[in-house]
Amino acid sequence: MENRLKPMDAEQLREYGHKMVDFIADYYKTIENFPVLSQVEPGYLRNLLPDSAPNQPDSFQHVLDDIQTKILPGVTHWQSPNYFAYYPSNSSVAGFLGEMLSAGLNIVGFSWMSSPAATELEMIVLDWLGKMLKLPEDFLSAGQGGGVIQGTASEAVLVVLLAARDKVLKAVGKGALGKLVVYASDQTHAALQKACQIGGIHPENCRLLKANSSTNYALSPELLSETISQDLAHGLIPFFLCATVGTTSSTAVDSLLALGKIAKSNGMWFHVDAAYAGSACVCPEFRHYIDGVEEADSFNMNAHKWFLTNFDCSALWVKDRRALVQALSTNPEYLKNKASQANMVVDYKDWQIPLGRRFRSLKLWMVLRLYGLENLQCYIRNHIKLAKHFEDLITQDSRFQVVTPRIFSLVCFRLLPSDDEHHGNKLNHELLDAVNSTGKVFISHTVLSGKYILRFAVGAPLTEEKHVNAAWKILQDKATALLGECLG
Repeated sequence: MENRLKPMDAEQLREYGHKMVDFIADYYKTIENFPVLSQVEPGYLRNLLPDSAPNQPDSFQHVLDDIQTKILPGVTHWQSPNYFAYYPSNSSVAGFLGEMLSAGLNIVGFSWMSSPAATELEMIVLDWLGKMLKLPEDFLSAGQGGGVIQGTASEAVLVVLLAARDKVLKAVGKGALGKLVVYASDQTHAALQKACQIGGIHPENCRLLKANSSTNYALSPELLSETISQDLAHGLIPFFLCATVGTTSSTAVDSLLALGKIAKSNGMWFHVDAAYAGSACVCPEFRHYIDGVEEADSFNMNAHKWFLTNFDCSALWVKDRRALVQALSTNPEYLKNKASQANMVVDYKDWQIPLGRRFRSLKLWMVLRLYGLENLQCYIRNHIKLAKHFEDLITQDSRFQVVTPRIFSLVCFRLLPSDDEHHGNKLNHELLDAVNSTGKVFISHTVLSGKYILRFAVGAPLTEEKHVNAAWKILQDKATALLGECLG
């Protein structure tokens, strides 16, 4: 029987911590042995675990055994080199170490006073990252703006929408809430709709404007201007525009310069969601995709997607931090302190939805320090090169079609039907299921202009060219089998 586990004990932490690190390292060593997409049925775990917690402590080894035999089969392996679905969610040695340290210190950094280093390091690393992205100085902490780490891009768009809402209602009166209008393309992440629901924006005033293949699924500035003019004529109040650099479906890039000018001339808050593609903009050759960011009021990228920082770490910059603070600040007696009262410090609780917050800047700091900008740029470029390689493979097989131009490391493609379009959607759906049920690779889909499209997103840290080639071979083999069935 192992020693009884104490609530906290340095030597026990050392002993068990080593075992857990070994367990995780072994997991990474053998990660390709697992089906990438978990193959379990809903409810599988209830049959494997007791229906109540134990009265007496179990052994650590028993718990590890259960993780191996019961939990891991129900895990979809996002860190597998054969994971090409959705967008990546990077883990790295540096990110893991930062996460470990954050868990070890376990502070709750809602105000400067509650852990000064947590607030100050966050301000510094977001200035570092902002400079790597060549963001305008207005977004850095020396001026009126600054950066903050949110959990996800959904939280980022929600807090800036609330800031924009309160700013406009202050000017026009609270009774005008029902007249406020939000604009974005129909390719914008569904997080915007959720933010509108939470923020009390009337559903009929959430304008998701249709984007199509003529603009490669970017938001048309002409359509936006037209829609705003109509809304103004009906006495409505345009107040928020969300542009995307690298949409979820197809990495479409909205024109920030053109959209920013429209937002400015209508006095709207302009938010830029670069959750996925923002990482690529640390490379000079991709930085032009965020040209026009100087027109934005807020800018967001997820370091936890494609920037080697373990989930969660979503970086948000604003030009006017007062707008956030005015919308989200509370000042209860039990949190009052000298530094806050004297306005000498930033209290990040006023920049976010919850009060409590983790020491997430440690992860980002470690990633930036232990890899450095040049290695991070090489990392991004390699994934883009692998995606281009996959795109080249598709173009060599006339049965397949690349659907939208590849910009970053996502390739949108489909298997061409031999006859009608309805059959094409069914065919590609079947191809997706056939490929994913092998367990050897995991890809996901979207629908563009009514067509069912397959998405191949390169971005897992362990992915190499051999994994891309193997995935392509599986796609070809399954396509051959499906087309054979159609003809048979």
